[in-house]
Amino acid sequence: MNIYKESSRWLFTVLRTVTGWHFLYEGIAKAFNPGWSSTSYLMESKWLFSGFFHWITGNGTALGIVDFLNIWGLIAIGACLFLGLFTRISAIAGTFLLLLYYIANPPFMPSSYPSTSHFYIINYNLLEAVVLIVIAAFPANYLYSVQRWILLTHSERKDAKFPPKDNHEIIESHDTSRRELIKNLAVIPIFGAAFFGMAKKRGWFSFEEDNLARKSDAVSGASLVLGRDYSIRELRGQVPQGRIRDVPLSRIIIGGNLISGFAHSRDLIYVSTWLKKYFTDEKVIETLWLCEACGINTAILRCDENTIRILEKYWQRGGRVKWLAQTYPDNDDLSNIKTAIDHGAIGAFIHGGIADKIISGNRIDHIRKPIEYIQSRGLIAGTAAHSLMVPKACVENDIKPDFFMKTYHHHNYWSVTPVDPSSHELPVDGDDHNMAHDNIWCMSDKLTAGFFRDQEIPWIAYKVLAAGAIKPEDGIRYAFEGGADFVCLGMFDFQVIENANIAFDIFSSKISRDRPWYS
Repeated sequence: MNIYKESSRWLFTVLRTVTGWHFLYEGIAKAFNPGWSSTSYLMESKWLFSGFFHWITGNGTALGIVDFLNIWGLIAIGACLFLGLFTRISAIAGTFLLLLYYIANPPFMPSSYPSTSHFYIINYNLLEAVVLIVIAAFPANYLYSVQRWILLTHSERKDAKFPPKDNHEIIESHDTSRRELIKNLAVIPIFGAAFFGMAKKRGWFSFEEDNLARKSDAVSGASLVLGRDYSIRELRGQVPQGRIRDVPLSRIIIGGNLISGFAHSRDLIYVSTWLKKYFTDEKVIETLWLCEACGINTAILRCDENTIRILEKYWQRGGRVKWLAQTYPDNDDLSNIKTAIDHGAIGAFIHGGIADKIISGNRIDHIRKPIEYIQSRGLIAGTAAHSLMVPKACVENDIKPDFFMKTYHHHNYWSVTPVDPSSHELPVDGDDHNMAHDNIWCMSDKLTAGFFRDQEIPWIAYKVLAAGAIKPEDGIRYAFEGGADFVCLGMFDFQVIENANIAFDIFSSKISRDRPWYS
């Protein structure tokens, strides 16, 4: 029987140790990730106490407390289980924490969190909770641990002072020899090796980023700027709102090019595929949840099957971000617009590239008809444009959209194409290789701002960062001070909070603009 007892002791010691490592690693990884927050996980809750979990995400103080307890609870529980200290208390605390995770997002409720496995009722959280319940059932000195070594050492000293034959105690014989010490403290060098491996994985022992941040690329002339993740706890305030007709829209609108795989990456042919791999359904939904938390209530997304599928999934889970649809009318064929309207868009506009071609082909009615059709269906309607000739043609032909979208950015960035600032037209790919490098979208910011100064209509500025070539704090302020009423930004999830803070700071300060707000 002793051999079975010894084997089971080792097996359950290993089980306790690996469970502790899982807790510890999760806690340390979160602690060293400044952008981590429980916000998106809590916002996904749709079962018991979901109202309470959602309340936490909207209360900065409560969220800060929850995140702190989550991180340091995982670290403390993990360290105790790994080393074998206060094993029963830490196992019970870990069980409670895992059950909270389970209640917030049980496997039988829809969730945008990705999973490598399929679950129903039982998931990893519940399985690990059962493991901890089993561990908690063992006596403190049964499994090999630091605590067992302390208890046995204390017992030996007690026995030396009060021999069992004198005080009539009957206790298990103890082996506090070097072999017993090694058994109980074996996890400590394992802990050191595991921590070193974790540090290497997380890049904590790497100086490459620090070296890169100090250097400037002498070949390209562009300086490398390393960003950082932002936590929802760092959100300074909600993005302000305006209105187009009777529809409230956030001043910052998230754009859909990145989500759809369009990045204006010049001739880097792998970027589009990488973006589509990155922006899984779950990542898109997580990004929209972050937008909600920051007060960004509108997304400009193309009208296609993939977008509609993701939006329907997001809305079914309680999402509230509205869809302003980018549509593609083809002469008199308005079916793409009808699709957007039928699937929940609050407004629609003509894609800028299509509008540019319509005007250059002198087919003004193909701008008028889509806009009037959208308005007849009760939605806000507009047209986008790269060329300033599009909004000019609308004004000259008495076409009255509810808003214009027009590219707007300055030319103070390294890769800008040299252009004639007096021209309204962008260079077209194929016309002149020296003039068409997919790196300029507003021929003249001065002419654009001057035109809209005289137009009493909401203006959504886009490409304000020149597809990532201009810093957000520069491009966003430049757009609002140039007269834009709204700014459309393509954003990764890790940029949402930073951009929301930039917008909040801009609207909390004095905005120097000549044009009144038309929203």
